[in-house]
Amino acid sequence: MASNDPGLAPFTATAEDPTKGAIDGSTGAETDRPVAPDQFDEKFEATKWEIWAYYAYYIGNNGLTLFNFAPTAFQNLLYQAAGDSETLYFAGRNRKIDSIVLLSNGISFAIQIAVFLVIGSFADFGSWRPNILIVLSIIAYAIGFGWLGVHTEEKWRIGLGLYIVGLIAYQTTLTFWTAAFPGLARNTPALREKAEQYAEGMITREEYDFADSMKRNELSNTAFYIQSLGEIVILAVIVGIMFGLNVNASTANNNWGLSALIAFATGVWILLSLPWFIMEKRRPGQDPGTNIVLAGCKQLWVAITQVWKLKQSLFYLIGYFLLGDSLNTTVTVIGTLQNSIVTYNSLELTYLLIVGITAQAVGIYSFWSVQRRYGLPTKTMFNVVAVGIILLDGWGMIGIWSQRFGFHHVWEVWAYQAFYGLFVCPWYSYSQTMISEVTPRGKEFLFFSLFSIIGKTSAFIGPLVSSAIIDDTGNNSTPFYFLFSLSLVSFIFLLFFVDVKKSRKEQEAFLEEESIRRKEVGNKANV
Repeated sequence: MASNDPGLAPFTATAEDPTKGAIDGSTGAETDRPVAPDQFDEKFEATKWEIWAYYAYYIGNNGLTLFNFAPTAFQNLLYQAAGDSETLYFAGRNRKIDSIVLLSNGISFAIQIAVFLVIGSFADFGSWRPNILIVLSIIAYAIGFGWLGVHTEEKWRIGLGLYIVGLIAYQTTLTFWTAAFPGLARNTPALREKAEQYAEGMITREEYDFADSMKRNELSNTAFYIQSLGEIVILAVIVGIMFGLNVNASTANNNWGLSALIAFATGVWILLSLPWFIMEKRRPGQDPGTNIVLAGCKQLWVAITQVWKLKQSLFYLIGYFLLGDSLNTTVTVIGTLQNSIVTYNSLELTYLLIVGITAQAVGIYSFWSVQRRYGLPTKTMFNVVAVGIILLDGWGMIGIWSQRFGFHHVWEVWAYQAFYGLFVCPWYSYSQTMISEVTPRGKEFLFFSLFSIIGKTSAFIGPLVSSAIIDDTGNNSTPFYFLFSLSLVSFIFLLFFVDVKKSRKEQEAFLEEESIRRKEVGNKANV
């Protein structure tokens, strides 16, 4: 296909009827050749170096800064400020430290909802969307270096602010980086060849959709695997920094060590993000046809009011909400238990992370190898991960009535890191690929934003419920009753109600209706 063919649709645009013929660009006559749902322009074809730059950004944005060490530094200052009482005055009353952490998470996620609503509705228009990630990343860098000035207990309130804003920066950068992978996958030479084979009648539409799905899984899983390997190297360097700072010598050294780690990991993030900022091709999104602000608001309204026509997308949205709520809160609850078990020792926490990330690399590589070898669909792999989440909550629930098992001992912390990496961490790849499975073409940034909003809403509700449970019972393990039940119900719902093949048909109908509406609006404007 020549890039200057006037019959080509814009990148990732859907043909008028992807299952029948198309209008020939030169004659206007309908042909019998099927048209692939993805059309290609050579100047936007993804190169090997662009894909590796995409992976490199994820190695930098690995979570060590604002998702791992920053929460540890924040909780560490809280415990030192609280002393033996283990309570501090926050949000109108004295609260336990774990309750403050969960409440801060809820506040952060509530703010993220507003951010995604504002930005996500506009990101699918024009070619300016890479600027979103650049600006959000700069904010994240500033927060990371800001921790250099916060490492004493009297500054715990400043640490709280950095923690809340840092979570916002981390999650938004991760979402808008992730939203680029479906378009990147669909612009690869491999997908172009499949599109040509489909147009020649050599493969069926189902075979083309399978190739598309596997390519998206490949990019998503490879990014996660490469990020895990890179993170292990970064953590190895961090261990050397810890010894250089002699973090075990005193509390003050340990506090300073945590802040230094956050700053170091932030510097690595900056260096590894630059290739993606430079090499990402600014592929055109949808044509707004009007003022981009009005177009964004209209698209958000249409998505909210018309999503019920995408029943499978809606079902996955519900399941994603419930299971994401359970996992986000589970990780937070276990994280607080883990930090208290190892008494916030930055060196031991680093060793734990090395074990966890190594297990994560093995886990994602194993999942992808099995999927690729046996041609398993995305949803099958997703279901296996969901079972791992249920088992994790069951493990914590046992700790409510037993002190021998259930996140009470150091050995369990090490075992948790291995189990979480092997069987639960693939969630962060397969849940995102599942979003792309139920997202209409050309709507990636809007739908990833909507799913992030739902994810943040769930992460807002779960921590608040768990915080209330802890405050009421005084037992930091009691939220696992709630979390185990929520995970089980979510899995059953997703297992029986989400059908990816039905979703593809619904997406085609949705996009065709949208095309008809646009034509009607255009015809009225020309009258």
